[in-house]
This record gives sequence, C-alpha cells and structure tokens, in this order.
Amino acid sequence: MRKIVWTLVALALSATTAAAQDPVSDALRGSWNGIKRNIRESAEQMPEENYNFKASPEVRTFGQILAHVAGASYVFCASAKGEKTPFAEDYFEKNATTKAAIVKATNDAIDYCDGAYLAVTDANAGQTVRAPFSSGSATRASSLIGQIGHDNEHYGNLVTYFRIKGMVPPSSKR
Repeated sequence: MRKIVWTLVALALSATTAAAQDPVSDALRGSWNGIKRNIRESAEQMPEENYNFKASPEVRTFGQILAHVAGASYVFCASAKGEKTPFAEDYFEKNATTKAAIVKATNDAIDYCDGAYLAVTDANAGQTVRAPFSSGSATRASSLIGQIGHDNEHYGNLVTYFRIKGMVPPSSKR
C-alpha cells in the first residue's frame, strides 16, 4: 500500500511540474485565447448591415476595425514567428469590404497567429526578432504581448459599437 501511495504522489508531482514548465508562454496563450474568442465572435455576431456603422465621422467603421485588427495581427505575429508579414497592416481595410470577406480575414489572421502562440516557449520567448512596425528589434514575447494589447484595445471599440446598436457584446453575453 505504501508503495502505491508513493507512486501516486510521484506521478502527481511530475504531472504538476510538467504542466508548469512554461508559465510565461502558457499565460501568453491564455490571454491570446481570450481575445481571439472576443474578436472572432464580434465578427460573427454583428449583422452585415452594421459593418458600415461608425460611432462618429472621424473613426473607422465596425468592419474597418476588424479588417485593421486582421492586418495588424499578421504584422505582430510575423514578427514573433521571425517571418516577413504576408499582408501589410492596411491590406484588409483596403480589400475586404463585405462581412464575409472581413470574417474570413479575421479567421485567417487568427489561424496565422495561433502558430506563433503555439510555437512560443519560455525558453524562446526572450529571443530577439524584428520588431513589428519598425526596423528595430524586439523579443518574441513583446511582439505577442503587443498583439494581445492591440486586439484588446480594438475590442473595446467594438464593444462600444455593440452598445450603441443596443447589442450585448460577446464577452458580456458569456
């Protein structure tokens, strides 16, 4: 019996140690999973007739915000991957004008970024990469943190648009 107890304790400790080996990159992935869900559900939830809505004349429309987020996501995540961005930041704002095109751009950008978040580990998070939006350098983690912050900032814009339209945003619906 004693042998069984010690075996179970050893297994539990090894499982706990294995699960906590990458706490920083796991936290990045957790933050990413939360904001990508909010962005994706926003794109899906808003009716197409409201994609051209803007809160005031000098700001982006709902659809333009999502298209901007998609383009910027490629820039941030390409940096973290050590790749050249496949799309310029403003590409989707200029080329995706329907809900279907913007939802596709949103989902494709999320899929592209998933690769960057899956590849980051605590061991490589501090590696130097080309900084997004500049010719300087950054760490892989700072590129991903920047991307999460940028998405959260614009999700706040989307929440305002939902509220103005009398709708409950995705994060509040849950």
